[in-house]
Amino acid sequence: MRINKYVSLTGFCSRRQTDRLIGEGRITINGRICEPGDEVEASDLVLIDQKPIPLKADPIYLLLNKPVGITCTAAPHVQGNIMDFMNFPQRIFPVGRLDKASQGLIIMTNDGDIVNRIMRSEHDHEKEYVVTLESPYDDEFLSKMAEGVAILGTITKPCKVNRVDEHTFTIVLTQGLNRQIRRMSKELGHKVVRLERIRIMNLRLDGLKDGEWREFSAEERKELFRLLGQE
Repeated sequence: MRINKYVSLTGFCSRRQTDRLIGEGRITINGRICEPGDEVEASDLVLIDQKPIPLKADPIYLLLNKPVGITCTAAPHVQGNIMDFMNFPQRIFPVGRLDKASQGLIIMTNDGDIVNRIMRSEHDHEKEYVVTLESPYDDEFLSKMAEGVAILGTITKPCKVNRVDEHTFTIVLTQGLNRQIRRMSKELGHKVVRLERIRIMNLRLDGLKDGEWREFSAEERKELFRLLGQE
């Protein structure tokens, strides 16, 4: 099994965070500094910072309404990082990102496997946003957003877009390019002044105030696992 998958399955951190630890030389396998892509067996001794990986904790699944100004990173040197903001007593990490200037729903968990499943864009998992622009937009703007926009050397996937008022619209994405909505809007001549994520798959922001978080309900967890093929 590849080392990044092995570590993520322990719940210690996600595959992406494991890759970062490998790059920093903080993981060893049988006393040897781990290299990207290394394979491990059950009998191997894997250490992080010269310490055994803690036993897998009970799974934690939280929904956070991230405020503007908080950065979705576990890196302790980043001021305003999401870990310091929550100050949660157990080790958890964010599923995906929501840029510093944006707000809204983000999943926090210690389950590395669910992170990997949600982050695979080929599964077409829906994420819904409410977007406010600096200036009024027209129907042509909505049509172009829905059809796909050329950004970052590619054409964005077709998506669902609906008008709210002359400045605001909702958009449902099934991919997660860097600052995608802001880049799409800019390419079409508009500046985003407010961006809020209100839904990830079956999980909704309903009732969560800015900066608040809560545990998944039993129904939310069951449905999410069904959508992820983990029934």
